[in-house]
Amino acid sequence: MALVVLLRGLNVGGHRRFRPSVLARQLRHLDAVNIGATGTFVIAAEIVICRGREIAELRSRDPFAGQPTRPDVVRFVSVLSRRARLSPRLPMQLPARGRWLLKVLAREGRFVLGLYRRHMKVIGYLGEMDRLFGAPATTRNWNTVAAIAKAVVTGASDPPPVSPRR
Repeated sequence: MALVVLLRGLNVGGHRRFRPSVLARQLRHLDAVNIGATGTFVIAAEIVICRGREIAELRSRDPFAGQPTRPDVVRFVSVLSRRARLSPRLPMQLPARGRWLLKVLAREGRFVLGLYRRHMKVIGYLGEMDRLFGAPATTRNWNTVAAIAKAVVTGASDPPPVSPRR
């Protein structure tokens, strides 16, 4: 399905200038089409939307409390695009035998929580989330989720007020 992306509040000249042609070139691998109006693109992609409040609540529960932090292990959250159709027995690890590369610890609603080791094969295991839960998913590092929660709580995601022109 094609998505139409309408970006708001962009500055096309002066300070912190936005250049749509540069973004279109950077999104070429997604077959993005720059319509020409500032910040209007058509992109063939899937999008996952959730409420900022849900992210903030997840962060406030600190679901990784008690999990040891190590430089070779990344905490992650996969966000399902819709309610899971399947409920695999958790926790689980992949591969099922031998040294684990990915551990799925829990699912809270549309959020799947886990750990993965920094290894090239992990991307393939993360790609299996869709099949395991019966819904498309996108994955983010826990640090990214925490930063999103902070932005939501502090209101940083709100656009800045527009100053009257003189």
